[in-house]
Amino acid sequence: MTIRTIDAILPPAEVDEVLAALDAIRQKLSFLTGLTPTERRQIAKLGLKSQTFVVKALDVATQYSNLMPRCLNIEEARRDLALFEALNPVLQSLSQLRELVEDTQMVAGSEAYAAARVAYSSIKTVGKSVGLDEVKDDLAQRFRKTRKAQPQVEPQS
Repeated sequence: MTIRTIDAILPPAEVDEVLAALDAIRQKLSFLTGLTPTERRQIAKLGLKSQTFVVKALDVATQYSNLMPRCLNIEEARRDLALFEALNPVLQSLSQLRELVEDTQMVAGSEAYAAARVAYSSIKTVGKSVGLDEVKDDLAQRFRKTRKAQPQVEPQS
């Protein structure tokens, strides 16, 4: 597997510009709502099959509105469906952007970590002769892997 390397900087002023652009998007989508994890699990989800169901059911409800209960607001349901459909390309674009940002951050972090391991290895090798024992010991504490305790097996009688 070949990992791409990255050599870029993102100055604080550009971070501020990106955050301002994201805030402008948030303001354009001021109707966005959040869900708790429980609500997220419990809510009925609209997928491709159920979207077709919704369209057909609303068409029939419009045709036979005299048979529908008064509590059913067909126009509101159509607006909800239109919003769902309008958000699809936005969601896809945001998902792709999020994945690219996460992947780029992962590559940058991996490269920084690899460089730090090379530096640590060099400090371990040549650090003794130049008085870096204290630094090496500090880094060793941070680099040390914790091992899970082996479960003790009681002898059988």
